[in-house]
Amino acid sequence: MNCIVFSPPQVNENSRCVRKMGNGTYFFFMLFENLGCIKYVFFSLGLIFYCVVIYFNALIILAVFLEKTLHQPMYILISCLSINSVYGTAGFFPRLLTDLLYDTHRISFEACLIQSVVIYSYASYELIILMLMSFDRLVAISKPLHYNNIITTRFLTILIVIAWLYPIICVGCAGLLTARLKMCGNKLFKVYCHNYEIVKLSCVNNNIVNIYGLIVTITTVFIPLIFILYSYVKILIICQRSSQDFRSKAYQTCIPHIAILLNFSVAIFCELTLSRFLNGEIPIELAVILSLEFIVIPPFVNPIVYGLNFPGIRKKVTHLIKASK
Repeated sequence: MNCIVFSPPQVNENSRCVRKMGNGTYFFFMLFENLGCIKYVFFSLGLIFYCVVIYFNALIILAVFLEKTLHQPMYILISCLSINSVYGTAGFFPRLLTDLLYDTHRISFEACLIQSVVIYSYASYELIILMLMSFDRLVAISKPLHYNNIITTRFLTILIVIAWLYPIICVGCAGLLTARLKMCGNKLFKVYCHNYEIVKLSCVNNNIVNIYGLIVTITTVFIPLIFILYSYVKILIICQRSSQDFRSKAYQTCIPHIAILLNFSVAIFCELTLSRFLNGEIPIELAVILSLEFIVIPPFVNPIVYGLNFPGIRKKVTHLIKASK
């Protein structure tokens, strides 16, 4: 059998009606059509990659949880990033692998909304946690003598709880607004459920959903990015006025955070640009790769960066790996 390289199916605009099965509406992922036997290669690579991501992030979570010396705000926030990576990839990879393995690429309206909420709450969590990490570093560097009095366990707990609740409430409300729309199409040219693509398939006025989505994007993406930028610029100014030794220690703890931030910011920029402005204007293969970067690359890169750059985590992770053998 010859393997067939996938290409976007032709859309018949006159047949964009919602398909009903039982009592529910179903969407169809059109990009999985015509994959041929290459889908089994994608499935194998995806499964291996997913297992590696879970393993790496589980090591970071266990290292921080089991090692008492790592029970500090910076390390706790790093473990929160790993928990979020497990959460986000769990919302994406199982569904992706199922679609690659089977010939039926349909998903119920309700399940599609849930996946959309999980993936975009993951993205919001990631940026808000990175914002908390920048705040933690700003306090540690600008007010080292008062750090323990400012970043207390209680204060950190409150920040983390807010960081988890706010995105899921905002993104969840967006999902509820989308659920009220009447659908006139059922073909999704994505490999996961994308709220903006779902809204575009509705046959009623969706201005309210679009305006609300813009507000959520501003509060969960742009405001955290602005605060993060402000924090690291201020840290850079403080370091320039400090001694070489102080500057070296500050850079040692901040550079991994900045690397993670840049990686995720580029991924989010690609996703927002593709979904809102460049949809259909670039090759479909490139569009799929760029749209997946924010959900695929950070969960893999984050534990590697933190595991290699922080001796406390590296030592405990090495111990866990040796113990497992």
